[in-house]
Amino acid sequence: MSDFGINEMQKMQRALQEQYKGRWAELSPEIGKNQLLWMVGEIGEVIDIVKKQGGETAAAGSETRKHLVEEMADVLMYYNDVLLCYGISAEELKKAYTAKFERNMKRW
Repeated sequence: MSDFGINEMQKMQRALQEQYKGRWAELSPEIGKNQLLWMVGEIGEVIDIVKKQGGETAAAGSETRKHLVEEMADVLMYYNDVLLCYGISAEELKKAYTAKFERNMKRW
């Protein structure tokens, strides 16, 4: 199976936005704050699964894991909407991520 990257996810998010044009708010920096709040809500759902079911159950191959992965997908969908709202490209994100990684590798 090939990697599933930011570019592919953003392409899919753009397709969703196009599909629901007129029904969903158009992505923009102003809408970005709402998408961030929705993303945090989805992160809360992930936390609830792990908190209520336990980490081992959430990691095991079960219905709980399926639910966990689905909620993580929701988080990533909102995350990619946020990137699109602020015009952050995969390349720009990679550059910042790599720089942060390199700083963290030398931190401790």
